[in-house]
This record gives sequence, C-alpha cells and structure tokens, in this order.
Amino acid sequence: MKRYDSPSARTCHYTLAPSPVGELKLVASHDALVAVLWENDDPLRVRLAIAGRDDRHPVLLAARTQLDEYFAGLRTRFDLKLDFAGTAFQREVWQALLGIPFGETRSYSEIALQIGRPKAVRAVGAANGRNPISIIAPCHRVIGSNGALTGFAGGLAAKSHLLALEQARPG
Repeated sequence: MKRYDSPSARTCHYTLAPSPVGELKLVASHDALVAVLWENDDPLRVRLAIAGRDDRHPVLLAARTQLDEYFAGLRTRFDLKLDFAGTAFQREVWQALLGIPFGETRSYSEIALQIGRPKAVRAVGAANGRNPISIIAPCHRVIGSNGALTGFAGGLAAKSHLLALEQARPG
C-alpha cells in the first residue's frame, strides 16, 4: 500500500483544546492541520511524530478558534489548510467526508458509491475510522445504512453530541 507524504516525516506540534466532547489534541505541521485527536485516542489509529507542544502555532490557534466557533454555534464550515496523510483510497474517502453538508449524514455505502467503489463499503468504514482530522473532516456524519450510529474514534456519545449540535441549528 503506497502512503503519501506523512506528517510523521515532518516536524509536527500540538496544542490542547477543551471542547464539549472532551479535550482535543490539535496537531499541525509547519503550515497545515494534520490531526484532531480525541482525549482517549488509540495512538496506533493516527501515527504522528510530534516534536512538542506549541500553544502559539498559527495553524493551531486558527484551528482552536474555529472549533470554538463551531461548538458555540457560530461556524458551519471550517476554513483551514488540511494535510491528510494516508493511502490514495483513504485520502479519497476523507475528501468525500469534506463534501457532506453541515447537519446532514451519509451512510458508508453512499460514500462508497460517491467515490465510485460501490463494493468497498467495509473499506470506506475502515478509512473513516482512520480519519486523522476528526470533526473538521466530519467522519461523525457517516452512519450505518439503517440510520444507526456506528463506531467512532471519539466514542458514540461524542458522535451523538456532534450530530445533535449540527441538527439543532441551520447550516
């Protein structure tokens, strides 16, 4: 499996951001956001080489501000440079996540159809589970074909909270 340029090959820094769904770890390279990680995230889910904490990093400050606005009901779209590292297939799935409108959901099978791989439903689920930029690349908007909430790195309570937050206000 060919991997694209990995943030772990570059110097990354992080900051911590409190949120209604727990403390988030924001990670950035020099000029782009590379991860939004959960408080109890599995370190093997998204592998990064992090040089250290930098609470004044411009990308991290912008990400934290925009997440604060999102949680306060003031933002429905993020405007950040994102740097996804993964296989070509994963990156295709993650790009599809960015197209899911605020307050709406899609099923794994709908994402598979959207990227032209209708039989890759399980692979879409696996790629969704490895999404390094949670919330901003809205993997929480992907649900089971029967409408049920399914696995989520931040936990089903966080997924439910994010969906309720979005559905409670117009996009």
